[in-house]
Amino acid sequence: MTGRARGGWLPAAGEYGPSTYGDRWADVYDSFATIPSDTDDSVRFLADLAGPGPALELAIGTGRVALPLAHTGVEVHGIDASEAMVARLRDKPGGANIPITIGDFSDVGVAGRYRLVFIVFNTIWALLTQDDQVRCVQNVAEHLMDDGVFVVSAAVPDPGRFDRGQRVGATHVDVDSLVIEASRHDAVNQRVESQQVLVGPNGIRPLPVFIRYVWPSELDLMARLAGLRLRERFGGWKREAFDASSVRHVSVYDRSTG
Repeated sequence: MTGRARGGWLPAAGEYGPSTYGDRWADVYDSFATIPSDTDDSVRFLADLAGPGPALELAIGTGRVALPLAHTGVEVHGIDASEAMVARLRDKPGGANIPITIGDFSDVGVAGRYRLVFIVFNTIWALLTQDDQVRCVQNVAEHLMDDGVFVVSAAVPDPGRFDRGQRVGATHVDVDSLVIEASRHDAVNQRVESQQVLVGPNGIRPLPVFIRYVWPSELDLMARLAGLRLRERFGGWKREAFDASSVRHVSVYDRSTG
């Protein structure tokens, strides 16, 4: 998206930075209709891999996964670019106890090494260039213990959902509110620039989501460049089989021994 729409709210492409999503979404994120309902399954999966920890969540956000994971006894740390998102986490029970670094998660700008590093809910896509995604995976590898693992959860990209490079549709409708998605798709660069427009009692509110989607095979290559290998891949947090019909993947990487 380029230029500025009437009313002044639509950001030019250069204005969308690492903290934009979190800063714009923080106060509605936990109640938004598209937040997944599989938190318990993801926490069980991650706890099994983490042992006592420590575990590091990239883009920890409001703590949807990190807080219940910490409640299982895992030592959890986090990174996030948005102070507004982290403030929401801090307000929750146990939120003050999680060490969090404010910064671009692609830098993995923390000290120490981790038994588990994880990123969920398509958030690897929040890095808007392939170079940044590659750099993120390389930095993760440098922070893994020798027996540590990197877990990525994301959708399988579906370019077919766009018609002539665009998509407009309702993603949520109830008695008091409506959410409309308006997106543009750049197939060459694997970029999607969207606005989730929330219409409700308080008026109309645009919520931007800019992403660069990553194919599972592309992610595997990024891992190989970082000295990691795909250990296992599932179609969901319950360890469902991953096959041609899968719409999402949970991928587990560890250090390559070959």
